[in-house]
Amino acid sequence: MRKSLVDYLVYLVVRIVICFAQAIDLQTGQRLAQAIAWLFGDVLRIRRAVVEDNLCHAFPHLSAAELRLLMRRMWEHLLLLALEVAHAPRRIHQTNWREFVRLRGVEPVVEILLSDRPALILTGHVGNFEIGGFMLGLLGFPTYTVARNLDNPHLDRFITRFRAATGQHIIPKNGGYEQILAVISRGGTLSFLADQYAGPKGCWVEFFGRPASAHKAIALLSLEHEAPVAVCCCRRMGEPLQFEMVTLGIADPRDNRTEPDTLRGITQWYTRQLEAVIREIPDQYWWLHRRWKDTRKKRPTQRQAA
Repeated sequence: MRKSLVDYLVYLVVRIVICFAQAIDLQTGQRLAQAIAWLFGDVLRIRRAVVEDNLCHAFPHLSAAELRLLMRRMWEHLLLLALEVAHAPRRIHQTNWREFVRLRGVEPVVEILLSDRPALILTGHVGNFEIGGFMLGLLGFPTYTVARNLDNPHLDRFITRFRAATGQHIIPKNGGYEQILAVISRGGTLSFLADQYAGPKGCWVEFFGRPASAHKAIALLSLEHEAPVAVCCCRRMGEPLQFEMVTLGIADPRDNRTEPDTLRGITQWYTRQLEAVIREIPDQYWWLHRRWKDTRKKRPTQRQAA
């Protein structure tokens, strides 16, 4: 009962914050985001060690002042992302979406989505991925997003309602394999956040020069069902609620010219696509993640074994 009460109180606090965010204009929200970002990054130093370690490995050439600025801008991005999610359902509609979103290089993806083939749409925790899923549904391309349920059931239902508002369906990450196969069998579109840590048994690839564990399911689904993989990004362009949806790359198993064509090769390919766009907009990435955990048991050397 205590956990249920705490979950509900947290949910109430979040809803009050969202109501406040919806009541203010975007410019005021951006100024508040800048102030709170300074508080989180420079004063409270929330997850400072993790963020600093990730950035130092990814961008070793940056000075201490540049790292602090990048950390602060990352926090500002996360706060703006929440602000944009609060405003999007009331502001972006089928008749005015061009005022908020521009498309670049999406023709090959549209061709795949209009075909009768299953498709895999990948992105990462870069840009505003929530708006990306929202926009795909608004443009008439409903997707089935594989995501982990939030621990707080009230917040989980709230986020699911936002995602489903334009036709995005959620498949639970745990226990949703049968649903995934059903979507694939009828030529549907699955979407994934493809930069999440997959544990010691994942597919190990290079990400910003360090080993990172990625889930094998994406490459396996593509190879087994001949499903093309499209890596996309919805990036903020300066002002809040101004985005560019861009295609970073497409790998099609039916295309003999497409490289790669192995599980590890596909996983490394889409990881490089995500790394490239993160290098362009590093302040719009979630450096909070422990993306580079390596808990694999190291084999003993001959001397240690002896």
